[in-house]
Amino acid sequence: MSDILQALQKRILVLDGAMGTMLQRYNFSEEDFRGERFKDYPTSLKGNNDLLSLTQPRAIADIHKLYFEAGADIVETNTFSGTTIAMADYDMEDLVYELNYESAKIAKQVANEFTKTNPNRPRFVAGSIGPTNKTASMSPDVNKPEYRAITFDELRIAYKLQVEALIDGGVDVLLVETIFDTLNAKAALFAIEEVKEERQIEIPIMVSGTITDASGRTLSGQTVEAFLTSISHIPLLSIGFNCALGAEQLKPYLQRLSHETEFYTSAHPNAGLPNAFGEYDQSAKQMQALIEDYLKDGLINIIGGCCGTNPEHIKAIADVAKNYQPRQTKVHA
Repeated sequence: MSDILQALQKRILVLDGAMGTMLQRYNFSEEDFRGERFKDYPTSLKGNNDLLSLTQPRAIADIHKLYFEAGADIVETNTFSGTTIAMADYDMEDLVYELNYESAKIAKQVANEFTKTNPNRPRFVAGSIGPTNKTASMSPDVNKPEYRAITFDELRIAYKLQVEALIDGGVDVLLVETIFDTLNAKAALFAIEEVKEERQIEIPIMVSGTITDASGRTLSGQTVEAFLTSISHIPLLSIGFNCALGAEQLKPYLQRLSHETEFYTSAHPNAGLPNAFGEYDQSAKQMQALIEDYLKDGLINIIGGCCGTNPEHIKAIADVAKNYQPRQTKVHA
């Protein structure tokens, strides 16, 4: 933990951009997703990006490499859907441990190569823990408001397996991200604390929520302040927001968060808002100008990109981030 804490005290750290956006460039076919090992698998596997850590590991390593070359200090593992809950869509629950372990190993190997060439600037791996495709707070059926598709305990068990595999694979940080339902996040955080206690270890935890629209609330209805209060009992490395909004739309919520918390703050917004075709048009230069506003106002400790961002965006962000001091906090200053 000390390495990343030391780095955060010195400068703004840069997180990578979108994994999915980069994988789209490869235009992988069903056969590519399957590889040799899963060529006869009974269900369709195209779209299972996490599986590519097993069937196309070179592509995953290359994407991590491109982000580090662009100036990222931290890359995220290719494990956004790496729970038994999300993998049930592909009947691949049994592969969850291996998927997370191998994804962490790939990212860590690339990070170590970069750290070796410049030991004064260590590179880090964040184990990406996504929200799953189910919500513990709300019913998916408007006619049965009392119904829940998943329980807290089911989430906790699923997250625990993912956390154990990510730690075994060598991640430096755990990133609970794209949180639309704080109860899901609480299950993930509970699982992390369980693993820490059982193994008698410490590992930094980053938390990143998602403000879904102009209401300024998460999908489960919490304001910035409510979200922060709900999870501040855990000793976090950082708290922030990602996804759903572009840098411009996200700024007012980051301002509120930055003023309210003593944790380090993070943001990895989308490359603007999607167009009519669901694509992201914001250029690296446009995004850089918007991110610079965050930095001028001293809002941020960790900055990166989400949907639609690629190494060009991260390079532009890294280029401007090095000109500014990180946000100061009472606890860490």
